[in-house]
Amino acid sequence: MIDMPARPPARRRQSWVSSPRFRTLLVWLVLMLGIFGLGVRLARLQLVQGPTLYALAQNQHTVPAPPQAARYPIVDRLGNVLAVDQSVYTLYGHPLLFSESRQAVAAALSPLLDQPEADLLDAFSRQETGIQLAVDLPQSVADRITQLYLDGVELIDAQRRVYPQQSVLAQVVGYVDYDGTPQAGVELSLAEALEAPERLPESLAEPPEARELDGELEDVEGDVPGEAPPAPVPTTLTATLETGTESEADTALPPSDLRLQLTLDSRLQRVTQQHLRQKMQEFGALRGTVIVMDAQDGALLTLASEPTYDPNRYYDTDVANFKNWAVSDLYEPGSTFKPLNVAIALEAGAAEATDSFYDEGRIHVGGWPIQNADFSARGGRGSMTLTEVMKYSSNVAMVHLMNRLEPKLYYDWLKKCGLGEPMGTDLPAETIAQLKSEEEFIRSRIEPATASFGQGLSLTPLQMMQVQGLLASGGKRLVPHVVKGLVDGDGILQWQPERPAPEQVFSPETARAVLDMMEAVVADGTGKAAKIDGYRIGGKTGTAQKVTDWGTYGDGRITSFVGIVPMAAPRYVVLAVIDDPKGDDAYGSTVAAPIVKSVIESLVVLEGIPPEPGA
Repeated sequence: MIDMPARPPARRRQSWVSSPRFRTLLVWLVLMLGIFGLGVRLARLQLVQGPTLYALAQNQHTVPAPPQAARYPIVDRLGNVLAVDQSVYTLYGHPLLFSESRQAVAAALSPLLDQPEADLLDAFSRQETGIQLAVDLPQSVADRITQLYLDGVELIDAQRRVYPQQSVLAQVVGYVDYDGTPQAGVELSLAEALEAPERLPESLAEPPEARELDGELEDVEGDVPGEAPPAPVPTTLTATLETGTESEADTALPPSDLRLQLTLDSRLQRVTQQHLRQKMQEFGALRGTVIVMDAQDGALLTLASEPTYDPNRYYDTDVANFKNWAVSDLYEPGSTFKPLNVAIALEAGAAEATDSFYDEGRIHVGGWPIQNADFSARGGRGSMTLTEVMKYSSNVAMVHLMNRLEPKLYYDWLKKCGLGEPMGTDLPAETIAQLKSEEEFIRSRIEPATASFGQGLSLTPLQMMQVQGLLASGGKRLVPHVVKGLVDGDGILQWQPERPAPEQVFSPETARAVLDMMEAVVADGTGKAAKIDGYRIGGKTGTAQKVTDWGTYGDGRITSFVGIVPMAAPRYVVLAVIDDPKGDDAYGSTVAAPIVKSVIESLVVLEGIPPEPGA
């Protein structure tokens, strides 16, 4: 048998689908389709959706400054500008777009921004665009930067509220933050009235044919016979901005524009704050306030509080300084409250101005000891006239005086004088005076006794001013206020806040009798530190124990003094309250009375009050 060679296996025919050439072609087609799809998508994004996406990107990368409503300027009683809208600018640098060297740009901007060239060069090296170089630049500086014609330098404008007087009157005027939101003072309490011109008080919609100005009726189109035309309101101001440079006003005040005029006198306010700050530093006091009120209508000429702040840089201060504690914080007044109690006793018929009272120096009421401040050094004073009770500030004699009133009647009189009710002032955050409940006041013998010399009840310094105004005004209860109203460029009143009419609480005879006693306090009593040659001044000292956070009396004290001038025709009331002065010699007569004296010395000059015969 012959072996035949084996046949090679037949080759299997390869499919075109699995061929390398087909696979290569398939991959190429897929890539081409992907590139085509991406191209279509890219074209759609750029050509069709481009503007919309660009706008969305801009919104994500930039935060536009919120538009701020225009606000009327605020001026003092003499027309000095206290608050005004102003254009300010933020400066940005874009080194990528500089046509000159970075050194040249830094050298040109350095003197205008008051920044070293090295600092600007360092900022330019951080990134190529969008570098913030300065904020709140005034118009004058922005104009000088524009005149440099520098490429890559951008100025973004915004409206800001500027306060030329800085810390003077800050706690009265308040401030508007960077979002355009009023946060304190009359900026907050009269926010709607200050908005211009879109929103106005309803009474401004149609100006009346005749408007009341300074208590007299004046025809808008004519002058008041016998009166001088109103002083022109300054239309320029000098503002010190964050750069530390002073420049002419960047926002002029057109003569026809409305402005909110306050009753305050910035000249007297500035002097008052200086005296207050000096005395607080001398005695290491925690805080203090001085208020000057016109007893004819309740208008405040001064409302100074320390510590204060600069509203242009509100973000740099302690938030506690934003509060005007003279309006919002309670304190126990002590002996400055005694004149009111004497007036109550006289008006209620419980005593006569010629009555005498026995001062033992120290007594016990309801198991509690009550004594005079000088009991350890002097003991009791014996029989005293009511004027001597005021002169030497006898606590014991005051207890005997107010014991002549039934507690219910005494309590009703305190309420009638306004304690426990809102004053209705135009300043925000007013706190109502605190009295014990009627039941507790009547049931507990110690409550009327301590109230007789100003302890056991609390009120704000501003309401204490209202209380003292009862005497200086001839017995009328006035509303202390700081706003005169909206006036035009000619000083004509266009709108005024509504206020309750003065209420007659005491008779003029009662008020006069108490004022005579207060004059004796300054002439030859505890208030001698407030005497001024040539002027008759009435006054009363006060040194009260300070209540701790736990509701008990501690070692701290609050000193105060109230002065009234001139005595022949009482017009002005000056109150100083100093919280927690340090030292063994810290009393109303040594701390507060000298402040009031200094303020009155300035007041009589500014108001032209002549010396009084026989003073």
